[in-house]
Amino acid sequence: MGKRKKIRADKLKEQRKSQYYAVLRNCPTSPRKMRLVADIIRGKDINTALDILTFSSKEAAGRLKILLKSAIANWEQKNEDVRIEEADLFIKTIYVDSGRMLKRIQPRAQGRAYRIRKRSNHVTLFIDTKTKSNI
Repeated sequence: MGKRKKIRADKLKEQRKSQYYAVLRNCPTSPRKMRLVADIIRGKDINTALDILTFSSKEAAGRLKILLKSAIANWEQKNEDVRIEEADLFIKTIYVDSGRMLKRIQPRAQGRAYRIRKRSNHVTLFIDTKTKSNI
């Protein structure tokens, strides 16, 4: 690792210490299906987002609900003296990246084989408090 990369990595680690986030890796849902649910809750306050995820019929909603609860727990761990009801938390950023792809073979007619790509994704969710600088 070069000196410049090491400095950049250290700077990124320092920034992450002041942010509240949770990461879901290698979730076995296609990124397209996960983005549909992520777009619904982006920018919403956490109580509204939890309600939306609870009553959503999408399979990805259950996974995002667990991820959101994890991000809230991470916020509580760093802010033990503040009550969560008074914090006015919202989902600042949520993005879905594609993860590894499992490649499988589907037998077809006349000895052919079709490739099946079983996709997975990585989800990163940041929460923050609503203040004048964030709005």
